[in-house]
Amino acid sequence: MALQNFIITREDWSLHRKGEVDQQRHRQKVREAIKKNLADIVSEESIILSDGRRVVKIPIRSLEQYRFRYDFRKQKHAGQGNGNSKVGDIIDSDSQQGPGKGPGAGDQPGYDYYEADVTMEEIEEIVFQDLSLPNLEEKKNKKLASESVEFRDVRKYGIQSNIDRKRTILEVLKRNALKGKPGIHGITPEDLRYKTWEVVPKYESSAVVIAMMDTSGSMGPFEKYIARSFFFWMVRFLRTKYQNVEIVFLAHHTEAKEVTEEEFFTKGESGGTRCSSVYKLALDIIDSRYPRDDYNIYAFHFSDGDNLTSDNEQCIKLIEQLLMKCQLVGYGEIEGPYYYTSTLSSAYKRVTHPRFVSVSIRDKSGVYPALKTFFKNPDQKGG
Repeated sequence: MALQNFIITREDWSLHRKGEVDQQRHRQKVREAIKKNLADIVSEESIILSDGRRVVKIPIRSLEQYRFRYDFRKQKHAGQGNGNSKVGDIIDSDSQQGPGKGPGAGDQPGYDYYEADVTMEEIEEIVFQDLSLPNLEEKKNKKLASESVEFRDVRKYGIQSNIDRKRTILEVLKRNALKGKPGIHGITPEDLRYKTWEVVPKYESSAVVIAMMDTSGSMGPFEKYIARSFFFWMVRFLRTKYQNVEIVFLAHHTEAKEVTEEEFFTKGESGGTRCSSVYKLALDIIDSRYPRDDYNIYAFHFSDGDNLTSDNEQCIKLIEQLLMKCQLVGYGEIEGPYYYTSTLSSAYKRVTHPRFVSVSIRDKSGVYPALKTFFKNPDQKGG
């Protein structure tokens, strides 16, 4: 059997990967810029109104190439020779001042920024990485969510792309040690080891999320925009990270009704507000379509809190009934320009169940923190 030629090299291959290294640095800069601007990006109106089908432009500081620069900034510089200096000694200080503010014109070069095109998929990866459905439990009704490829075995035969380099080198070391010639040399076909894979089905417990939005006359353009922004990202998060999640859309004023997703995000209403109507409808839908033994159930309601005062007690009773059936019940209140506490929000302070979570949003930047509050990953420490 003819021997195949295999080469082991210790060359510094980073010298051959300059383009790839720069590309990785660029991607890291993009990720850092996205993280710094998450609150603004999540509430960006052009993204919400485009239904997510767009490329977003984000300002990125340009990358500098390593090079020799002669007489940099045309000033004196300090150096060090073979003297008696020790670690920690101050050799010199930079007299160059940093960037300042004010009406005066500066004479130092600044940094170049450019707008990088970032896809929604890249933004979603960062926005959703710390989010998850809370209190998720195994249910009887499990469905096939996806199929993944897992390497589960090592064999002596396979295709070149599946060579297990570590185990191959171990075989070489073992064989050479037995011959009394330790070291990594003389790789033969008998030393090669290949990873083998198999398709593994993944099953997930089913879940249903009930999205409830106040569409009454007191919900002005700003309030409706905030509510729709939250639900826009919630829907994309659920459909990106979970296969078996159903979403039910409910809209209400004094009366509640189930609507299509398109109607939920586009149709406006008027009239008074009776929040208990939407909680009753949610309970009816859960009882008729989603048994608790088969589904993880979540309910999220957004309103401006301008509810009929006489209806608040009924709301509390219905919230407590929802908590008996749901993994989590969330209430989001969009505060008006005067930042007063609504009677409904005050009433909900009496609900102390650990699975009832409420947030207040005063401006667009509050949408992302609301997502993190409702869908906090239990493995993520801190707020």
